[in-house]
Amino acid sequence: MDKALRLIIADDHRLFRQGLKSLLLLHPDLTVVGEVERASDLASILTATPCDVLLLDLQMERWTIGEIERLTRVTRVIVLTASERKEDAMAALRMGACAIVQKRFAVETLMEAIRSAAQGLVWIPPELQAELTLQLRSPALNQLSGREAEIIRYVAAGLRNAEIAERLS
Repeated sequence: MDKALRLIIADDHRLFRQGLKSLLLLHPDLTVVGEVERASDLASILTATPCDVLLLDLQMERWTIGEIERLTRVTRVIVLTASERKEDAMAALRMGACAIVQKRFAVETLMEAIRSAAQGLVWIPPELQAELTLQLRSPALNQLSGREAEIIRYVAAGLRNAEIAERLS
């Protein structure tokens, strides 16, 4: 990678932010370009400071990823959480997070998630992969018509509404 990935940390715990920043600075391909303690400060930092990845605490005021994407088009959002509840992690993924990393994970795991996110990939912990697979195999999805399933495949591939409409005539 030619240039360092630019990161912003958004977490309401100062000690955690400072510790995370110190760990991230040990990696020459990463640089922390900003940090915020309150969700209300997210809009100003995201519009003023270009970043590649936002590390967002799940417990901060609930921002939708869509709101964040409207402020800056290049930022990938990784949700950090102390929660062990699968429902919280699944909700973050539904909101549009490209990764969910529990704060109990090793720093190497976070590095893997950051690098994956920066490449446009989704990073999901193994225990959530199993949960997601079960949900995808749910009988409710099997009740879709062929056309509905086709639309879902296009959405999952990242096509926009106009592109889907064009393909479906």
